[in-house]
Amino acid sequence: MQTTIELKVKDSFIEDIRRGLPLINKDAIINEQALKEEGSIIDLVDSRRGFLARGYYGRQNKGIGWVLTNKQEAIDFSFFQQKILKAINKRKGFYQNEETTAFRLFNGEGDGIGGLTIDYFDRYYLINWYSDGIYSFKEQVIQVLDNLGDYKAIYEKKRFDTKGKYMEDDDFVKGERGEFPVIVKENGMRYAVYLNDGAMVGIFLDQRDVRKAIRDKYAKGKHVLNTFSYTGAFSIAAALGGADKTTSVDLAKRSKAKTIEQFSVNGLDFEQHDIRVMDVFDYFQYAKRHQLKFDMVVLDPPSFARSKKRTFSTAKDYPKLLMDTIEITAKNGIIVASTNNASFGMKKFKGFVEKAFKQMKTGYKIVEEYHLPADFQVNRQFPQGNYLKVLFIQVK
Repeated sequence: MQTTIELKVKDSFIEDIRRGLPLINKDAIINEQALKEEGSIIDLVDSRRGFLARGYYGRQNKGIGWVLTNKQEAIDFSFFQQKILKAINKRKGFYQNEETTAFRLFNGEGDGIGGLTIDYFDRYYLINWYSDGIYSFKEQVIQVLDNLGDYKAIYEKKRFDTKGKYMEDDDFVKGERGEFPVIVKENGMRYAVYLNDGAMVGIFLDQRDVRKAIRDKYAKGKHVLNTFSYTGAFSIAAALGGADKTTSVDLAKRSKAKTIEQFSVNGLDFEQHDIRVMDVFDYFQYAKRHQLKFDMVVLDPPSFARSKKRTFSTAKDYPKLLMDTIEITAKNGIIVASTNNASFGMKKFKGFVEKAFKQMKTGYKIVEEYHLPADFQVNRQFPQGNYLKVLFIQVK
């Protein structure tokens, strides 16, 4: 039985709650000290103890929990079942698409439960828990998936500091342990995924539409540079789209073997492509020294990264990264500029682009822009949830 705690909301935040803001910000609460154990049910009330909304206590980023409902209803198995089934019904088209077997089934606050996401990988479920609070509802979520049936296994990732509290051996929850990699399809492209191997599984599902655009519209006959390439997913899309050559660059040592694997599962000869284990910033200097020019450059850095040589933050350093990219992009070439940093919106991101091209005294045209794909449902009252920003920029 979950404990219910009454939290008083400051007058200046009441309208936000009534409007449907899902994140419970600690600055909005008068009596935050009443919170004890994550997973407790929270009733948000005004100064006269008038009911505003119900949620749960779970610390995530700047929030202390998430609003779940504006009704005084039980947060029980039936509640989770209703939310998850509603999310599944919205994604029926994905289930019926034989060319795409990996997608997001449930997307946190966009589907009504902040702090929880569920991904589907060809009959494997992967649950992501973003706080100790939402993890306390594990039994209910698993039961919903059990009732749906017809899955091979359930895996999970605890994306919060467990402080040694949870001692499971790996990410396996139940079902039949997978034989990894599992090969999933995305618009007919094939990708190897590992649900049992740390935080990264091998592919970021939110870039599906971008990869399709690269393959179908931009790659043919091009030399494509894929920076911060991870497992080379963009390189695969480019190669399948008829790119003459791809160059994949990432600092992580395991990126080379992972990229070779992705080429191989698609029947592509990886030896026809260049795979570099190298700091991207060093590679830019190498490319300039050797006067290399690329027809397309994919620029999808992590929001924050630290190496032995430098620290990188998209919020601060993206314009400089773009300037380096412009120098090695051929005339009329395409830069695919991407960020998943939720701390700023598309307007500011376009400002970074304008600043970089102005500094380089180079003209440009934004030819396409992308946000999250359809399975990544977003809450309109929480723009930070629509974190993905991608611009296809033509260098004039």
